[in-house]
Amino acid sequence: QVQLVESGGGLVQAGGSLRLSCAASGSIISINAMGWYRQAPGKQRELVATITSGGRTNYTAPVKGRFTISRDNAKNTVYLQMNSLRPEDTAVYYCYAEVRSLVYGGVFRASWGHGTQVTVSA
Repeated sequence: QVQLVESGGGLVQAGGSLRLSCAASGSIISINAMGWYRQAPGKQRELVATITSGGRTNYTAPVKGRFTISRDNAKNTVYLQMNSLRPEDTAVYYCYAEVRSLVYGGVFRASWGHGTQVTVSA
């Protein structure tokens, strides 16, 4: 089956940095877009950043210039480098990938990680 395994979350002081990683594994034929969402306490889940299989990126306005998304297609892994972290970045961060797999009938379907907590203290 397909699974996404996240790592790199934790507690950091304002102004610090963290790098999140997410590796997809299982019965994967190919992966299209990958990205990160986050959900802060009392708020809706929001998209943070996406990256296509060709490396084209997109960011939500609050993280532009501070976060960088990248991927290693050979490892089926997506990264989120987070710099200049702020308390408002505190959230559970979820990895996703558009995965083509035989378990989905050979078509692309969104797969999700279980989330990793990022906490930024003032």
